[in-house]
Amino acid sequence: MTDRPAPVLLDSVDAAVDLLLSRLRGPLRIGAPLGLGKPHRLLNALYARAEADASRPLHLYTALSLDPPGGGKGLEARFVKPFVQRHFGDDFPRLAYVQALKRNALPAHIEIEEFYLQSGAMLGSAPVQRRYASLNYTHVARALADRGLNAIVQRVARSPDGRRLSLSCNTDLTFDTVDAVTARGLPRPLLIAEVDPELPWLEGSACVDSDWFDAIVTPPGPHPKLFGLPRQPVNDVDYAIGFHASTLVLDGGTLQIGIGALADALCHALVLRHTDNAGYRAVLRALGVPTAEDPALGPFAQGLFGSSEMINEGFRRLVETGVIRRRVVDDAAAMRRINAGAASAHDLALLEQQGQFLHGAFYLGSPDFYEWLRNLAPDVRRAIGMKRVGEVNDLLGDDEGLQRLQRRDARFFNTCMMATALGAAVSDALEDGRVVSGVGGQYNFVAMSHALPDARSALMLRASRESGGVVTSNLVWNYGHATIPRHLRDVYISEYGIADIHGRADEDCVIAMAGIADARFQQGLLDSAKRNGKLRADFSLPARAARNTPEVLSKALAPFHRNGALPDYPLGSDFTPVEQRLVKALGWLKANTGTRGGKLRTVLQALGSHPLDAEALQRMELASPRGIGERLEARLLSLALSQTK
Repeated sequence: MTDRPAPVLLDSVDAAVDLLLSRLRGPLRIGAPLGLGKPHRLLNALYARAEADASRPLHLYTALSLDPPGGGKGLEARFVKPFVQRHFGDDFPRLAYVQALKRNALPAHIEIEEFYLQSGAMLGSAPVQRRYASLNYTHVARALADRGLNAIVQRVARSPDGRRLSLSCNTDLTFDTVDAVTARGLPRPLLIAEVDPELPWLEGSACVDSDWFDAIVTPPGPHPKLFGLPRQPVNDVDYAIGFHASTLVLDGGTLQIGIGALADALCHALVLRHTDNAGYRAVLRALGVPTAEDPALGPFAQGLFGSSEMINEGFRRLVETGVIRRRVVDDAAAMRRINAGAASAHDLALLEQQGQFLHGAFYLGSPDFYEWLRNLAPDVRRAIGMKRVGEVNDLLGDDEGLQRLQRRDARFFNTCMMATALGAAVSDALEDGRVVSGVGGQYNFVAMSHALPDARSALMLRASRESGGVVTSNLVWNYGHATIPRHLRDVYISEYGIADIHGRADEDCVIAMAGIADARFQQGLLDSAKRNGKLRADFSLPARAARNTPEVLSKALAPFHRNGALPDYPLGSDFTPVEQRLVKALGWLKANTGTRGGKLRTVLQALGSHPLDAEALQRMELASPRGIGERLEARLLSLALSQTK
């Protein structure tokens, strides 16, 4: 225990706001964790109070302000509304400030500054775009100290015995921020915890004594559900990228992954490699992977150590199947002996008693993922260490040597939107400056891969994209914004293969990147390179590059969908079986109505006769359509369901 006063115990968020307003003078400079760690009810109460009182300016510093999907229009609304109601619950507390930001209606005396955004959600919000702070994840704590942060509000879990609190989902920035503020000689921020019994209890470095906080609010029930990320389907492109990426992972190494369908596909590939190696190699052969027969791509004898800023659904599956199981200890001498294969009996006992196989700074996932965390076996719970983001995303500090020993053969997998032929990555923003998401930890991991002699950074991207019926390449000659500069180039992976451009000359980069581009856009890249003096005039790609087409890829992977090796939802689904059919159908409709001509053709086709899927029509409340609009929607849906059956 510390010598700080006992925390003030409160039973309502309004009382917590009263305390905060009475303890602080002048502008409120409040920090709240990213993602799941935000205390939504407390923040909404604070926002309501601040909105009504312009004499107390509110500056909120945070990131990833999660908001459930909106209703949309037409068929999308018919699908989304019932799902959101079931998945999030009728009482889910949407963040009031997010709704104001989406309407561009934030009061002048309230400012919201975020360093990471829910992907694509705020492209049209002027207040968000103006006040976005482009920061590496590990630089955020220092920036908050610069701003004179005077309070932090955070959702926490309470220990089963009631004596301790766990920062649980967000150990990432709170500790570092408090240290950064006090190191400036500023008063320690007022710390207010909101206890949520739904939040999984995690131990170790995530825990603090109750008096670490100044106030603890325990609102009465019923308690809303935690924000659950709906698990998305994985398609052929995603799977091809994931399987190519999996060939870079070394047994006994270290794994970092991001979030989304590409990460899900990579995790599924690693699981298949370990549990059905023959099936795994069959997929590699179908994709034309040159290392498909490499003995090093066998099951994981030693297992992997996970070290990732975010723990997610994929890590759950990797732990459950035994892929993630290589343990590390916070003892540099022991790690040297362990890595050298000379572990003593004491070292082995230390691994058994204190070893951990997964480190993370925050977590986010589906309701099933949170249930898994709540019900972890004691030995598994002890093996998961929630850390400060500076400990996970960097090699700085007193433990740099230890971190290097723990993170042997590290593979850092992240996603980007586009890449240039000379090796720069576009991951977070558009060339007009609008922010799609944020830098987050991507730069940290890319830089760390260059600092570790046996590590690799792999940026995964889809080779092309379609918008409004027009297909464009994601591998481009140049772009007006870069997240990762080309001097940090390492590995890029598309559905058509791997471009290893670490330390390569510009001409070599162009050739490798064009080799993983969609065949429809390869010549354009080569022509640009030749015009700009980066490629010899007589160069042409080998004939096999012409096979880089969606049609060839789809044909190659079709047998593995039929035999179950490549399921639509490899990590489980939050959609019912009928909703899974509807997701496919709605995706088909979107792709085929992106242009005026495509929409007309699809409508005319829908007016014909198509099999009726009674269950799907019932789910969409179109079993008995009324009026011309509903009848057309029912016909369009029936067409789409028949096309994607």
